[in-house]
Amino acid sequence: MADMSGFLYPRTAQGKGGIIPSPPWFYSGDLLTVEYRTDPDRVADLLPAPLSLAEEDPGAVAMIWADWQSCSSSRKELLDPVQSQYKEAFVVVRCSYKGQTFSRCVFIWVDKDFAIGRGLHQGYPKKLGSMWQTRPHAFPQASPSIAPGGMFGASLSAGDRRLADAVVTLREESPTNGFVNANKMAHHRVFPNIDGPGDAFSELISSGAAEFEGGQAWTGDAELNLYDSPNEELTSLPVQEVIGGYFQQIGVKWNGGTSLERLDG
Repeated sequence: MADMSGFLYPRTAQGKGGIIPSPPWFYSGDLLTVEYRTDPDRVADLLPAPLSLAEEDPGAVAMIWADWQSCSSSRKELLDPVQSQYKEAFVVVRCSYKGQTFSRCVFIWVDKDFAIGRGLHQGYPKKLGSMWQTRPHAFPQASPSIAPGGMFGASLSAGDRRLADAVVTLREESPTNGFVNANKMAHHRVFPNIDGPGDAFSELISSGAAEFEGGQAWTGDAELNLYDSPNEELTSLPVQEVIGGYFQQIGVKWNGGTSLERLDG
């Protein structure tokens, strides 16, 4: 019998067929964010124990589109771009655990399998979808400028249905890229039992960027539309008030997290 190698499935003797390599993982990308407020009770419905609503602004939500290029320490994925480039759209709320405020991704769609694999390890509830967003470029003939008046659009679809679209019009430089996604993440990692109800493994973890670099953040006016789908729950967080829109280019290193609590014991 051969010894199996690889970080995640499929594990083989050679180990090169796995869906993702081992951390650390590196990301460079464009983030387009719309922050808004919804009914806090709707947020509470998406917070499993032992999490509770954030004490301040408990109904705040961020809908974020991200156009990523990512790689492992070898950086070999950058020479085979199909292995490094992907897009995602995700929804973040804030929550509280033992008096500390965390961010939490409650919905997320991606367009590559390796992004789903990383989500399994990180606790992100990733599903397949189709995301598009306007890309900036140094030459603005077919690109908005990262400057006052620059307009960026984004859309999200899954299962052949439009789920969301947004437009952000930049107005001015901002000291932050918003506040909803500004904390460490609190996620559940779950593996269900094979022989009945319940979970064989359930854990609450915390993670964040091991290293972070960010370009100048911009804020501006935002429009966000959410659409019903028979197989999605995005409209369970309806838009009551738009807070604002943001754009920022960032670079991140992710290298693991911390177990806060085992929940399957």
